Amino acid sequence: MKNLFYLIIFLLTISSLNAQQYGKLRGFLTDSTSSEALAFGNVFIEELNIGASTNNRGYYIINNIPANKTYKVLFSYIGYETKELDVFIGANKITQIDVGLVTTGIELQTVEKIGEKVIERNATDLGLERISIKNLETLPKGVETDVFRSLQSIPGVQTTGDVSARYYVRGGSSNQNLVLLNGATIYNPFHALGLFSVIDPEMINTVEFYKGGFSAEYGGRLSSVMDIITKDGNKNQFSTTAASSFLTGKVMVEGPIPTGSFMITGRKSYSQDILKKFLNDQNVPIDFYDASVKLNVENPFIPNGRFHFFGFLSRDDLKNNNPFKEDFNWENNIFGFQWVQVYDSPLFTTLGLSLSQFAGEVVPNLSNAKPRKNEIKDFNMSLDFNYLFDSKDEIGLGFAFKTFNSELYTENLQGAVSDISSFGGHFSVYGKYKILRWESFGADIGTRFNVTSFTPDAQFTLEPRISLTYRPWAVFSIKGAFGVYQQEITTVTDENEVISLFEPWIVTPEYLSPSKATHYVLGFDYYLTENISFEVETYYKKIENLHAINENKSTTGDPDLVAGKGESYGYEFSTKMNVDPFRFTTGYSLSWSYKEVEGWTYYPKYDSRHNLNVSLEYNIGLGFTASAIWNYRTGLPFTELTGFYDKYFIEDFFGVWDKLGYYAPFTILGDRNLGRLPDYHRLDLSLSKSLEIGFAKFTFDVSIVNVYNRQNIFYFKRDTGEKVNMLPFMPTATIKLEI
Repeated sequence: MKNLFYLIIFLLTISSLNAQQYGKLRGFLTDSTSSEALAFGNVFIEELNIGASTNNRGYYIINNIPANKTYKVLFSYIGYETKELDVFIGANKITQIDVGLVTTGIELQTVEKIGEKVIERNATDLGLERISIKNLETLPKGVETDVFRSLQSIPGVQTTGDVSARYYVRGGSSNQNLVLLNGATIYNPFHALGLFSVIDPEMINTVEFYKGGFSAEYGGRLSSVMDIITKDGNKNQFSTTAASSFLTGKVMVEGPIPTGSFMITGRKSYSQDILKKFLNDQNVPIDFYDASVKLNVENPFIPNGRFHFFGFLSRDDLKNNNPFKEDFNWENNIFGFQWVQVYDSPLFTTLGLSLSQFAGEVVPNLSNAKPRKNEIKDFNMSLDFNYLFDSKDEIGLGFAFKTFNSELYTENLQGAVSDISSFGGHFSVYGKYKILRWESFGADIGTRFNVTSFTPDAQFTLEPRISLTYRPWAVFSIKGAFGVYQQEITTVTDENEVISLFEPWIVTPEYLSPSKATHYVLGFDYYLTENISFEVETYYKKIENLHAINENKSTTGDPDLVAGKGESYGYEFSTKMNVDPFRFTTGYSLSWSYKEVEGWTYYPKYDSRHNLNVSLEYNIGLGFTASAIWNYRTGLPFTELTGFYDKYFIEDFFGVWDKLGYYAPFTILGDRNLGRLPDYHRLDLSLSKSLEIGFAKFTFDVSIVNVYNRQNIFYFKRDTGEKVNMLPFMPTATIKLEI
């Protein structure tokens, strides 16, 4: 830390010496009504043809501006009116201009391109998807808007069916995806047997999704990162939003407090009838809720700093009210603090503290189910520095300290018990340097260094990362990325489960090495016009020490997990067209994924060769918007039934001779996942209407899922061979009131 402090002082000194004839422009871009941060907006100086994008906090900074002159500066953001200001730049000074933009009141307007190509010419953003909440709300909802389900339209992201929001990225398992809420890890981000995410879109400000090749500030997972930042709350006035669907009712209250703001959200299920559509008309008495709170105040000691206090709670209960059926419950509890600070220099820091807890349990009662219980406590502390040079280059430094405590009790079908208690501490540092001084070339070069780790094999290891962008022409760029990623915690999950209740987490056992993945990614993008673009990405991912459940465990002393390896590769294509009042996007992927466990190579259950998503959004006018989405994929793998025989099960070997046991049908399975289900396709439609009456705004949404009632096969029951389908034709509706 002492050397790091000296390095920062040195950078500040060098910057001051080199900026004698130049000035700087910085500030925050916000919504004029609520003062909510506008992330990834554009700030552009016309005379100099230079600019900057706001970060995920709405902060921007432009260095090295010729001083003692007034410039016209344009501030723009999708869906907001562009603002033009005359700004005088003084020598050796930082000029701060905070700007609030006014919404245009037009949904789905064409993206403004003012300065965008100049700003993003050398951006090292390969594999990064920024999800717009405004556009998310226009998609067909199924039951209601869900950020995890929106991922399924992104090339490279797979799912196993309509009944699950669980996702798989570029051949990786679902436990290889990191989900962050204001920097805190969510370990089971799903409601209702995995049907919906626990994240209510009403509380989201920004979502960044990295589907591979992510840079050095992220660690702990092999496949992807979803970084969610919640709203701060309305700083100008009190407001309330309430909404209701066929499944839940929810409310959000926000408003100002002295030197800051607050936001409180809550969502509660009140009907299970709609869930029958997801679960083949089976009655599943699921009850769930989630709630969040966030308080934000200005730093009273240092200007341009803010303290964020937040909490998140969620719980699911499945009580059958039948002693011969098992019950389930699981919950997330997250509490955290962030200090975000801008200094009187091009330095930006974030200090984070968080406690993330998860508990899940299967209660067998008098059923034949096996008990399972998992508890997790995760404490995390991190500090990140970001410094911007006059040359536009950036340096990022940081460290993270994490403790992880897990308790797991489970019993498999053979009656073997696993009672695992694990605790570990992890300390890592990262550093990266972004070369952005040339308009046509950008590079992000860095590494993570694991000083101490949960497992001995992971200590003193490096995870190098590099991302490059070269734009030989304004309309065409070539991008590449390479990275090494390590994961020291894992799950004890049966891949044969059709619907996963929750994935129990543990520290990687001492008899196994941590999982390790290497990413190779190459991409191209091309702008045919300002409103039509094409993107192509190809990737190769290799996974070592892939953890899989030991299906041959028969005694308590046998290991719970075995080591394997994985491999995936593919091609992804996307097209985006914005021609007001239409928005048209397509995404296609051609991919292969394999796993090898104990010498047996097979396709994982989420391997699908061809995936195509087509969406069309139309701004009808008068507050009406419409959208249509068509999804197609080739069949998923499954293990075929080859026959049955009557097997004799012994219950009490020392009992009465004629009552030792009983005969029961036993399933004979073929080679794992060698069969393929039929192709899947589905069309969804949505119509939305916004209406303002006095001080209130109403939004009505009507959606139809599976318009032509395609009978997509979900799975075959192994005991009977019965076919179970996914969602049928299903109309749904939601209503939202904003005051």
